[in-house]
Amino acid sequence: MMAPSAIARKARKEADGNATAWLLAPGVLWTVFFCLLPLSVIFLVSCATRGTYGGIVWDFSLDNYRDLLHALYGRIFGQSLLLASLTTIICLAMGFPLAYYIARLSPRRQAVWLVLVMVPFWTNFLVRTYAWIFILRTEGLMNTVLLKLGLISAPIEILYSNTAVVLGLVYGYLPFMILPLYAAIERVDRSLIEAAWDLYADRWSVFRRVLVPLTKPGIVAGCVLVFIPSLGAFITPDLLGGARSMMVGNLIQHEYLIARDWPLGSALSMVLMALVMGAMIWYFRAQSAADGKRRAS
Repeated sequence: MMAPSAIARKARKEADGNATAWLLAPGVLWTVFFCLLPLSVIFLVSCATRGTYGGIVWDFSLDNYRDLLHALYGRIFGQSLLLASLTTIICLAMGFPLAYYIARLSPRRQAVWLVLVMVPFWTNFLVRTYAWIFILRTEGLMNTVLLKLGLISAPIEILYSNTAVVLGLVYGYLPFMILPLYAAIERVDRSLIEAAWDLYADRWSVFRRVLVPLTKPGIVAGCVLVFIPSLGAFITPDLLGGARSMMVGNLIQHEYLIARDWPLGSALSMVLMALVMGAMIWYFRAQSAADGKRRAS
């Protein structure tokens, strides 16, 4: 027979297991019904074929994925990766100094600056993107001011170009870079930076050898929060880029809503998700390996 203490421990473990299951149940159900199930439907549709007048014919094949090997799709994917990467780099270059400045202010002034950073979220993203059209067009605010100041002799044509798309993406996603960086920098112990100055480190050495390693989680989080939505953006490229700057998001929207080729649009969506997930897995594995080597040394 089992001792009373063993029976009590077993009962306690069973109770803990039941409590854990009940606590996990809402999250698991949410993930299954709102993530895994929709992804499964998209994958099944991507293996179907398009009907003559649109719609889906459940004739399973991989022709949609083979069609994506065409050079046109490769060019659109490449352009999307380039614009998303450029947006992420610009947001990091602009967001890090601002986040560092905010983190070193007094608590009251920090609150004011954080509110200013989040003010754009109070307005609809579509409205804010339309505002950029009035700013960048040839008769818009930017060209009017530059012409009156005599800095240019003819209007600059920025609208409906990759430059306008990058400007819109940086404007839209810069707060997603600033906030994680602020949270990471604010937790850095200032005495570590002061110690680096005491050891005669220059500004670049303090930034590269002290500040960047300590704020790496915030840098990674900010880059992820900017890169992923930039890669799949379709409103900003559609309004500011026009027909000249098609990204993957615009292509998926076109296949679903205009061409009515849902299987091809689903295949594009699956490839886009696979690229993003593959890049994320590769990065975190490489980071884990680097951290392991650093601890071993």
